[in-house]
Amino acid sequence: MKAVVFRGTDVPLEVTEVQLAAPRPHEVLVKIAAAGVCHSDLHVVKGEWSRRLPTVLGHEGSGTVVEVGPGVTSLQPGDHVVLSWVAPCGECRHCKAGVEARCEVAANVVGPTGGLNDGTSRLSIDGETAYHYLAVSSYAEYAVVPESGAIKVRDDAPLDLIALVGCAVATGVGAVRNTAQVEAGSTVVVIGCGGVGLSVVQGARLAGASRIVAIDLRQDKVDLALELGATDAIVGAGAGAEDAVRALLPDGVDYAFDAIGRTTTTETAIHLLGLGGTAVVVGIPPEGSSASFDPLLLVELDQRILGSNYGGIRPAVDIPQLVDLVMSGDLRLEEMVSARRPLAEAAAALDELATGAALRQLLIP
Repeated sequence: MKAVVFRGTDVPLEVTEVQLAAPRPHEVLVKIAAAGVCHSDLHVVKGEWSRRLPTVLGHEGSGTVVEVGPGVTSLQPGDHVVLSWVAPCGECRHCKAGVEARCEVAANVVGPTGGLNDGTSRLSIDGETAYHYLAVSSYAEYAVVPESGAIKVRDDAPLDLIALVGCAVATGVGAVRNTAQVEAGSTVVVIGCGGVGLSVVQGARLAGASRIVAIDLRQDKVDLALELGATDAIVGAGAGAEDAVRALLPDGVDYAFDAIGRTTTTETAIHLLGLGGTAVVVGIPPEGSSASFDPLLLVELDQRILGSNYGGIRPAVDIPQLVDLVMSGDLRLEEMVSARRPLAEAAAALDELATGAALRQLLIP
């Protein structure tokens, strides 16, 4: 098959022939319909996250099951699926507690090991082992993934568009619903209006937040946030953005979501909290980053700082529900897609993402 291979920061991305082995027990082969271009892929390409090389990029995707391995019971050829980069084992203490985003097996897999749930790879290039990215590797024509990482969804949903549900939408809406548990009438600030941030905005709208303030450096992105549910928009960053929020909400906000994950944006989210407020770090920073805050102020004002991994979702439960919301019109995804491009343009798509100009781009094999 054709796939996008990353060999190192000093080597250009290449679209090349990659060999893909058949699915093993409890795995499935999926023909990729679309793969979303996410900052998590960009972190790898920029050398900000370490991974085993060579690796086939991509972790957000959708497609059709074409083959199932031994023991697969929940899927059959022809099923439409959204790929989940957390493929729960179902057996660890977190899975048994219903907190599948903390699955211990998945936590090991999505690290730099580069394998599937059994720790091994199905990918190779002319006899050389290649590695999976986040147990998905969707920048390709096909992918072998764990059964629990291929979530069956309704057949009438637009297969390319719902690729976004596999990461951006699940992460953003899940952060609102599961991690923060935003209540109706709450005030919300969203820092960063890319794919994840716009999903946070939509999640806050669905939760019934009374004020949703969208912050970004680009006017076109905050304008889109207003279309998708934000009540207020601020173009800027740092102290200027903080002052603008305080002019709108002098007592601070109930929930501040950092959908970027830089030191400065995390600190801004904390600074904007009011009494009893919660800052939620949704965007994932480069390795080795650190942010600072005043712990005394945090205690005196009864505030919280939460991390949100994959929106705390249960993939098999939440992903089909999110697709249903897309089909009902409650979640709008087409507006979040800034381009559809062939696999050959993966490098250009990542370059555009790095400029801040792109929203979600879809690679179509």
